[in-house]
Order: sequence, then C-alpha cells, then structure tokens
Amino acid sequence: MKVLDKITLILFSTLILIIAIILSLLMFGWINFRTIESLFAEALANEMATRIILVSCVVCAILAIRAIFFGGSNDQEEGMTGEGILLENESGKLLITRDTIENLVNGVAKGFENTQSVTTKVILDKQNTLKVFVSLVVLQNTVINELSVNLQNRIKEVVKNATGLEVRAIDVKIKNVIAPEVKNEI
Repeated sequence: MKVLDKITLILFSTLILIIAIILSLLMFGWINFRTIESLFAEALANEMATRIILVSCVVCAILAIRAIFFGGSNDQEEGMTGEGILLENESGKLLITRDTIENLVNGVAKGFENTQSVTTKVILDKQNTLKVFVSLVVLQNTVINELSVNLQNRIKEVVKNATGLEVRAIDVKIKNVIAPEVKNEI
C-alpha cells in the first residue's frame, strides 16, 4: 500500500469515526442538535475557520475521487502477480511464473543421481526474492547432509542464472529413503 493510499484511508477512517461518534451522541440524547448547529454557525462566521473547512473539503473530495477511480493495491505495479513475478525493462515485460521456477528446481534436483522423487513449492515475496521448499525421496546410501548442501547451492545458482532472482532460502525435506532397485538379469 502506497503512502497516499494510507493517508487517504486514515483520513476517511477518522472522518467516519467522528461522524459516527457525533451521531451516536445525538441519538442517545447526550448532546443537543442545537449545540452542533451553533458550533458550525460559529465556525462559518470566522473567515479563517471557513477557509480551513473549505480546503479540508476540497482535499477530501480529491482524495475520495483518487481512491474511487485509481485506488486499490495493484500487484502488477509492485512486480507481483498471482502466478509469478513480473519483470520490466525498456524492451517490454517478462512474467516468470511460479511453475517455471518450480520446474527449474525440479530439474536441478533430478540431476542428482541419488534423488528419486522430487516435489517443489516456491513462495514469491514483494522484494522479488524466493523461498523454495523441496521434498525428496533419496536412495539408501545417500549422504543426506552433503546432498542437501550441494542441492541448495546448485538451486541458488541455476535460479539466479536463469531468472536473475535471488533465492532467500531453500528448505530441503527428506520424505523417505528407499533401497536402490536391483535389476534381474535373465
């Protein structure tokens, strides 16, 4: 959310709160309508107060028009979409989808000889950095710690080279260890 959007939200929230409190006080009979009317009459009689009220109304109207027609968070402006990261340069736009990054990671993991089954989940954040979760099934004689370190380093390298995006963290989960298949020769 941009600064102007936050200011608009705070301004309108405060304005609605004040109106709600005044109307509640009027409904409960704790203040008289004549009191509110006399406060406005005195404020409008003072030239400086009239100018302040007028400027405040104009600013509120402009912010309201901006919020209605141009407001809302646009993920594409921030480089994020629901399906990936939108990168722009002088030649145009490039959308790198979450599936693309997951396929890159799967390809790297399957390139290691001791991995059998790979599932990947990628989380994208607004700073164009990634967090990768990799679940593996490995063969029985695998040195898991060594495989994990090599896999993490290789994933970071491949993703950086292919997309230009930084991988903030790679979490590796070993789901299972299986015995290598023995081929029967006839």
